[in-house]
Order: sequence, then structure tokens, then C-alpha cells
Amino acid sequence: MKFFTFPASPGCRPIAMFIADHGMDVEERVVDLMSGQQYSPEFITINPNSAVPVLQDGDFVLTESSAILKYLADLIDSPTYPKALRARALVNSAMDWFNTGMYRNFGYSLCYPQVLPHVKWEDANAQSLLLATGQAGSRKLLSIMNDHMLANGKKWLCGAELTIADYFASGILTLGELIGCNFSAWPNVREWSERMEALPNWRSANAGLYEWAKFTNTQEYVRI
Repeated sequence: MKFFTFPASPGCRPIAMFIADHGMDVEERVVDLMSGQQYSPEFITINPNSAVPVLQDGDFVLTESSAILKYLADLIDSPTYPKALRARALVNSAMDWFNTGMYRNFGYSLCYPQVLPHVKWEDANAQSLLLATGQAGSRKLLSIMNDHMLANGKKWLCGAELTIADYFASGILTLGELIGCNFSAWPNVREWSERMEALPNWRSANAGLYEWAKFTNTQEYVRI
């Protein structure tokens, strides 16, 4: 089995940690997004979308972080993706929630436009409006996460046990490292983040993010 990845990617890091946490034998192949390797003819034959992550299991190719996490969890019968219908539905719901609303607001409307030149708007007014929208949307969603998803002493997003929803969400929220977010206004979110960071393979799986943050955290940003 092969895992095509880029170490700083929010979609790849949760998969890398899941693989490490479960001791899976998976060959990791880094695709250098900075040099445009994702557009090479060789990689396009694997994923025409020119994006990571990609999982190749024999002649089966799977893209998208959420789908890959579900596939791997089912493959090894991991308790992080429960079999009970309603418990699984809650995990699916949480992953969809993060992949749509949270990633759009926090990732693409707040973090990326400040650290990725190709996402930043050239017009200063348009950029300012985008960041304000991302900031407001992120605050609203973080409050939902804090006051509902992690309320009443819940340790993890879907209850008392760690699930792949937690893995997946961590990849998105840690983009805040790039612009200096600390989630102090949302104590349940902050404590959840600390629990994720205490997992044994956190530092190694997220090393690419922390390396990237060394080049961004000396600047001033619009934060949540």
C-alpha cells in the first residue's frame, strides 16, 4: 500500500498520524507541491486532480482525506470508526461539518489567504472583506464546536472515544499554527486540541506543519 502525501498538508497529516498510531505498513511517497510535482504526468495518471492525499492499495486508488481515513479504519477494523449505525453516522456528520463549513471559513477564508500567495486577493479591499468573513464564520463555528460538540465534559468530538473525526478535524484546526491562533476564547476546543497534541505520534505526523510555521509566525495576521 502506498500513501502519496505532502507533510504540511491538512488533509495528509491526519492520515499519517492514523497510520502511525495503528502501526500500519504503508509506503509513504512525498509529492513536492512546492515544486509542482503534483502536475507531473506520472502523478496525474494516479490522481487527475493533481492533489494529495492519495492512497494506492494494489490497483485500487482512493483520493480525499475523509474517504481515506474511513477506508483505512475499516481495513483494520479500527474502533476509531465505529460499526454501530448511529455512532458511525455521528462520525460521518462531524467529518462533513469540518470539511465544509470549518475548512471553508477557517482554512480558505482566513488562514490560506494570509500565507499562500496564490489564494490571496490582489485587491486589498477584497482581501480585507474575505478575511473578515472568514474570521466571523470561524468564530461562529468554533463556538458551536465548543458549546455543543464538546460540551458537557465530552473529551472527543463524537463522545467518550477518539474517532477518525478527531483525526480529520485536527488537520484543519492546526492551520491556526500558521497565523498564531490559540483558541483561548473556546476552552473546550483548546482542551480538545491539547488532548490531540498529547497523542504519541502527534509531533512526528505534524512536523511538516511546524516547519512551515517557522516561516510564517514572525508576521502579523488577522486572527480569530
